[in-house]
Order: sequence, then C-alpha cells, then structure tokens
Amino acid sequence: RKMEKEQYRSVIRFLFLEGKSRSEIKERLDAVYGDSSPSMATVKNWFNEFQRGRTSVFDEPRPGAPKTATAEDNMTKI
Repeated sequence: RKMEKEQYRSVIRFLFLEGKSRSEIKERLDAVYGDSSPSMATVKNWFNEFQRGRTSVFDEPRPGAPKTATAEDNMTKI
C-alpha cells in the first residue's frame, strides 16, 4: 500500500488532530502500511510542523530551478 507523501502527511495530521502522540501515530502507520510507512523521523518532523500551526501537507516552493534535467539531457546539449 504505497501512497504519495502528501497522503501520509494527511494521515499524520488527522491523527495529530485526534490527539495521538508521535509514537501512536507511527504505530498506526506501521500497522496499516507496513514497510512502506514513513520513518519515525518523518512522523516527528511533520508532527512538530503541525504543532507549530502548519496546516498544509504540501511542500513549500523552493527557490531555484526545478530538478527536471538529467545527466543525459545535459550531455546531449554539449
């Protein structure tokens, strides 16, 4: 049961809003998603983000060009 990272974050947020602890959230994710569940570090990070008041589960835009070019694309241009 592999999901997109935003879907995992939504589950983490939902369980956070239910008042679950970091370890309870990790246990629930592991029980349902097994090996494809996010790491404890990821759960802690997003738990802390939601605790600080974050509501979005999407990545913030980053400065710079998007990472879409491959080494092969660059070699063709040379």
